[in-house]
Amino acid sequence: MAYEFKLPDIGEGVVEGEIVKWLVGPGETVTEDQPLVEIMTDKASVEIPSPRAGSILSLEGAEGDVVAVGQTLLVIDVGDGEAPRARPEPAAKAAAPAAAPPEAPLASGLPDRAAPAAGGDTPPARLEGGLPARTTSPLAGRIQPSRRPAAATGAPVLASPAVRKQARDLGLDLSALQGSAPGGRITAGDLRGGASPVGSVTSAPKAPGFAPVPPGVAPPPPGGESRTPMKGVRRAIARAMQHSKNTAAHFTFVEEVDMRALVHMRDSLKGPAAERGAKLTYLPFFVKAATIALQKHPQLNCTLDEESGEIVYRGYYNIGMAAATDAGLMVPVIKNAEKLSLVEIALEIDRLAEAARKGKAKLDELQGSTFTITSLGAQGGLFATPVINFPEVAIMGIHQIKEKPIVDQGQIVPGKVMLLSLSFDHRLVDGHIGAAFAYEMVGLLEHPERLFLDAI
Repeated sequence: MAYEFKLPDIGEGVVEGEIVKWLVGPGETVTEDQPLVEIMTDKASVEIPSPRAGSILSLEGAEGDVVAVGQTLLVIDVGDGEAPRARPEPAAKAAAPAAAPPEAPLASGLPDRAAPAAGGDTPPARLEGGLPARTTSPLAGRIQPSRRPAAATGAPVLASPAVRKQARDLGLDLSALQGSAPGGRITAGDLRGGASPVGSVTSAPKAPGFAPVPPGVAPPPPGGESRTPMKGVRRAIARAMQHSKNTAAHFTFVEEVDMRALVHMRDSLKGPAAERGAKLTYLPFFVKAATIALQKHPQLNCTLDEESGEIVYRGYYNIGMAAATDAGLMVPVIKNAEKLSLVEIALEIDRLAEAARKGKAKLDELQGSTFTITSLGAQGGLFATPVINFPEVAIMGIHQIKEKPIVDQGQIVPGKVMLLSLSFDHRLVDGHIGAAFAYEMVGLLEHPERLFLDAI
């Protein structure tokens, strides 16, 4: 019997996705939970598994097509003689990932509202365009509550195909792990905990490598032209950047930082950090400083519920890192960065950067940022006017450290200077608010010992 498989509700208010790559073809036999297609949504490629076993009768879209939630993706011959319908699953089985926290709507920065308690949040009721802020996949009802490892219960291991493959690559036994998602489902985060918990890493990871990777596009013929379809990540980036520029009223504030003290501190901490498995770049210091500055200036960690016209103050600090990849710009997110040590931030940066470069970053690792830092490392230039990672309120660009003379206590001395470029949405952030935040960042970076006051 023909079973029409439709694009499921992925969550996060997603209403459509782009077909990036078909993983099956007509006439192919598939098993339940076998990946069928890669769907691009919000800069993340998500593998959609099959809900039924059978053979593929037809594919209802081409790579590059945009399909809506509820639209037929492909038709499967399930061979059961029944009308197409979702069959009930045993209580121990589950196929849907838990919904991630909603992407933050437009951030704001008005000073006349109190900041939330630490860890608190007043989530917006709806996202931009009137979409529900939280959506639940129709498959979610198949998840049954359980938090015990499968080995202890004798139940089948609950994990997506992508997680199973990652576990095989890491040499992990899924039955020995305890899933943190509803129903005891094992997530990628559970694998990381089983493989190398933060603080127990003994070998140094590879460098984050945020430098751009050549896309490998073939040059046009001499005197001629070549054309490449604009799709996938590139189309998602273009859509997001255009929406940000069309919506937010950008203004940029630039200030310089005397980096001598931070350079000295980073040099002195590189060795101890390496002993704990972390490659300590300057970026973890900027992330740490941003979480402290945002706590002192909560207006810049807000979001706007455009449906209700309410400003939402958030008590968590998810720092996005704009990373250049072979596919284009991505923004992996360090969740709850205010709770992490400098070494833990460095390890998380390295892990997320590696996942982004390989195109393996999960959807929830690319969403939920409250503030973004962008850097081109050695190609950082003098300064820039970065585009806000909408719907956030602000973005900070960090640039090259340049040797130049500076005035120190009336004397001209050799200095190490970096410029910070911060862009704000002027609809919601007044100039003096943005400037106050910028100078808080400058103070923390010029006196980096202040980053560790809470640890004393």
